[in-house]
Amino acid sequence: MCSIRNNGRVLGLDVGERRIGLALSDALFLTAQPYDTLWRKDEQTDLTALCALIAQNGVTVLVCGLPRNMDGSEGVQAQVTRDFARKLEVQSGLPVVFVDERLTTASARRTLIEGGVRRQSRKNVIDKLAAVSILQTYMDRQHAGF
Repeated sequence: MCSIRNNGRVLGLDVGERRIGLALSDALFLTAQPYDTLWRKDEQTDLTALCALIAQNGVTVLVCGLPRNMDGSEGVQAQVTRDFARKLEVQSGLPVVFVDERLTTASARRTLIEGGVRRQSRKNVIDKLAAVSILQTYMDRQHAGF
């Protein structure tokens, strides 16, 4: 697993069919901050946009949520995510680390509903909140020595 103790930031990604939620580490690698939601166009446009974001923010490690089935196995969406992450790794030249993302979107949705956020507004933030959860999980594990 890649160490987060480096001279750059870490980018968390929640890769979906229509959107990619994005989160960035803070400068001290303590907290994950929501960054943006990238609305998907086509694969090359998405990769180019992500590489530009990576360069603008001094990102040195990519953390991608891996959608597993509840039994821990990997289904079709996990393979789609792995394929996209592999292409991003090649194009960006950065390592990609995977984090199990089971229930991150459901948890983010529940938090927003409990907070009284309207359905239309939830769509605009749910993916980046899931990315925050993915990235925070990675950073917490790194700090714990895993």
